[in-house]
Amino acid sequence: MATIKQSLDDLLTVDGAMCAAVVDSASGMMLGSAGSGVDLEVAAAGNTEVVRAKLKTMRQLGLNDVIDDILITLGRQYHIIRPVSRKEGVFVYFVLDKSKSNLALARRKAQDVERELVI
Repeated sequence: MATIKQSLDDLLTVDGAMCAAVVDSASGMMLGSAGSGVDLEVAAAGNTEVVRAKLKTMRQLGLNDVIDDILITLGRQYHIIRPVSRKEGVFVYFVLDKSKSNLALARRKAQDVERELVI
């Protein structure tokens, strides 16, 4: 089991990692952040809307399922949003430099960190 700070520090060990945050999607506020390269306050609020929109769409479609992760691929970055399964309304947000990272390994690390995170 890991604290928020330990979890974020662990994410930043991944090749290409730029920054990460743990976000409360009820408020859009960060519970913790680490790294640089993206305004994490703005990203936390904006990605809260992404998660809410996806959950709303899933409900409208009658999908009885959960989000494993949401991947946003930009020209130079990967953005991974991973809901925390043991704490509803909280997600891990992870930003990577696309040219320096391995997406499969980054998603795996986000999964491992989310599983060990204690809030």
